[in-house]
Amino acid sequence: MYITNLSHFLDRQGNIVKEMHKEGREMAGFLALIVDAATKEIEPQTMATIIRCHNKKCAGTIEIVVGSERDEIMWMCTHCDEAGKISGWQKTRWDNRV
Repeated sequence: MYITNLSHFLDRQGNIVKEMHKEGREMAGFLALIVDAATKEIEPQTMATIIRCHNKKCAGTIEIVVGSERDEIMWMCTHCDEAGKISGWQKTRWDNRV
């Protein structure tokens, strides 16, 4: 399970750091997609997405669970064992809450 803080991937302006290795930038982009999808809904819920698993050998998609406290976003692949929790997403450019 990946436990990541999205803010660790961002520069002072809130952008994904450009001076990062390819895998890190890909993971940051993947996490940003999850935060974007998870925060479009007002109520905490479990939702299916069309986001592809970041494991290149997997054809699964990501399912998201937003907790009632809305402090962590949990994600898991529908086909493989990839899963994780995202914190530090609040007030980023991908946070769609009002």
